[in-house]
Amino acid sequence: MKIRTVMPALALTSALVLAGCGDDGSMEGMDMGAGTTPSATSGPSESTTSSAQDGDHNDADVMFLQMMYPHHAQATEMAQMVQGRTDNQAVLDLAAQIEQAQGPEMEQMATLLESYGEPAPSADMSAMEGMDHGSESMEGMMTEQDMASLEAASGREFDQMWLSMMIEHHTGAVEMARTELEDGSDPQAQQLATDIIAAQEAEITTMEELINQP
Repeated sequence: MKIRTVMPALALTSALVLAGCGDDGSMEGMDMGAGTTPSATSGPSESTTSSAQDGDHNDADVMFLQMMYPHHAQATEMAQMVQGRTDNQAVLDLAAQIEQAQGPEMEQMATLLESYGEPAPSADMSAMEGMDHGSESMEGMMTEQDMASLEAASGREFDQMWLSMMIEHHTGAVEMARTELEDGSDPQAQQLATDIIAAQEAEITTMEELINQP
């Protein structure tokens, strides 16, 4: 009698254990399936985000970058002239600030033009003559004679001449940047224009204060 009562109990216990193992296996399969779902959907979302960040451009963007590049190049050349021609620390500091700001901006202009499929920009003004850009696009640029006169000056004469020329140069750059904001379409080029306006208007204020000092 004892044997008959124990055996059914053992059989029932074995059945429960086997059923438990079957449940564990099916759950593991479900977990693995759930784990693969996110990786399968992450790729397209990244591609969509990348596409959404791509901007378009128009002729105004191209002209702005092509003309601002040599404009910046001349400002950088003028900034480099202060060494050995003045001991006015305020002028020296401002020149260094201009050179440090406009160098990276020139690199950004070249990168944007390359992304448009346009030729690399040139710092040589003569290379711009063949392009169909209005003369107003180069407002504030110094002539070769202006640059020669500046190079020949020194001391206070140099300071006054340099500040006067750079104010005119910056004013022209600000006008070019404002035209880009009105007519351009590429957000990156327009952000560059906004940065140029902010930086150069602040520098114009500084230069006007310096030029009026006795």
